[in-house]
Amino acid sequence: MVDELPDTAGLDPSEVAEDEFDESYDPDSEASGADDEGLAGPPGPVNWNLLTAEAAEEEWLALNEWVHWLRHTYGLPVAVVPPFWHRHPELVWELSALHIHWLCAIHPEAKGSAMLVWHRDFAEARERLRDWTAACGTRLNTDRPTRRIIWPGEEPVEPVEDIIIPNREEDFVEYMHSDVRVRRAEEDAFYSGLVGEVG
Repeated sequence: MVDELPDTAGLDPSEVAEDEFDESYDPDSEASGADDEGLAGPPGPVNWNLLTAEAAEEEWLALNEWVHWLRHTYGLPVAVVPPFWHRHPELVWELSALHIHWLCAIHPEAKGSAMLVWHRDFAEARERLRDWTAACGTRLNTDRPTRRIIWPGEEPVEPVEDIIIPNREEDFVEYMHSDVRVRRAEEDAFYSGLVGEVG
């Protein structure tokens, strides 16, 4: 996991984007989880609905790096892992679950057959990823919000239109920062409410 987001003030977004993914990614380094007192246990599931701003920042960066490693290692097509997966919650949840499953499979305490189980589940996950990608309509160079079905009595939504995104890494960084800002604002509002109640 990444401890903290690097200070990007004054930097060109393309320079920042290049730093978000290290081609020399070492899967074992993320799995080690060791400290001076012994090995930590395998990671638990990630609930994106409950992450703090700081935790979300770490998860976004770690997941982005791992997805790059995954798509390069297994030669995954855009139909399975599209560039703008980060804009679609259904893809984020699926890839995040697959990432945690992988971390558990390579953990030193895992059974010798754990990676075989992971590959079996990875095959099933690829089919689900194909379904999510086809349904949401994201492509190599364009993206659009996932269409939502409006139930009777709900407010109508804006028409869904494709947008061209010229630089995937810049878009990821901007999207991640936006998500972190929203979470931080919600945290600040929550703590301000607590102070108001006590005061």
